[in-house]
Amino acid sequence: MLVAVAAAPNQPLSFVERDVPEPGFGEVLVKVTACGVCYTDLDVLQGRWPIATFPLVPGHEITGTVAATGPDVTWPEVGATVGAQILGDSDRHCDYCVRGEQILCPHKRFTGISFDGGYAEYAVLQADFVSPLPPTLDPVAAAPLMCAGLTAFNALRRAGIAPTSRVAVIGGSGTLGTLAVRYAVAMGARVAVIGRSHRGAEAARALGAERFVATQDTDPAVALQTWDGGADIVLNAAPSTAAAAAAFPGLAPDGTLVLCGYDQEPLSLPTDPLVLGRRRALGNPSGSPHDARDTLAFSAAHGIVPEFTAIGLRDANAALEKMAAGQLSKRAIITFG
Repeated sequence: MLVAVAAAPNQPLSFVERDVPEPGFGEVLVKVTACGVCYTDLDVLQGRWPIATFPLVPGHEITGTVAATGPDVTWPEVGATVGAQILGDSDRHCDYCVRGEQILCPHKRFTGISFDGGYAEYAVLQADFVSPLPPTLDPVAAAPLMCAGLTAFNALRRAGIAPTSRVAVIGGSGTLGTLAVRYAVAMGARVAVIGRSHRGAEAARALGAERFVATQDTDPAVALQTWDGGADIVLNAAPSTAAAAAAFPGLAPDGTLVLCGYDQEPLSLPTDPLVLGRRRALGNPSGSPHDARDTLAFSAAHGIVPEFTAIGLRDANAALEKMAAGQLSKRAIITFG
């Protein structure tokens, strides 16, 4: 099988042939249909994840078909169509795991970071960490739902979205941001999008946003304060902690700032608005297996999948370079024939 391997951080992927692996106890062998090229992949390959183990096969937005099962695996069956997310394993016995919050497990392991992922024709995955793919979802278009979709959907739920909510999405032009807008609209919320320029205004409104705020000429917090008293949720999909902090004063009382995107700068928030308005800041590291299933079910019910560009595995380096340069307008998805 053809595999893309990162030998070390800050080195281009190399493409090698390997034998198809065999699944072990509790594992399944998945013939990969598609794997999204995620910004987290770029962070890993640029050395921003110290826990990453090199050499490494990246990729965690995976869809495919179960080709074989390991010992004692009764589900999923061979032939099942499944998706795999960034959360790939946990200890299964801690308090977080037993209540279904494996994403908080102190011993969790990440697909394409702690062990080999989906930039390959076949991937070995933990059977209880894959999710059944609804038959109405295109398995290629659905690949980014396993990370960008899951992260956006779960962030809105964790922030307490309701049909009466006003939701502001920072960075609404990327895959995570556009999915957040579409999920929020489908949940009945009113949506505003915050971008740096007016370039994304038309696209935001086409997704269902009622407002667009361009930070190049408008303070985002001031703009949100004029929106019936502020946003109930500000979801930061941009890779900028400063962008999230700038919008925080635009929250209504009892509002929530949720970080899906961020950088290495610390989050600094004004104390009086935080305390006196009972506002809060929330981090959202993707989700657990039950969250992935809910994301896929909601996406299927509402026909929500991202726009994408299909590429071959050997095109992955070029896609990552364009991503690093900010030149990708759609999610690149590696497909396997």
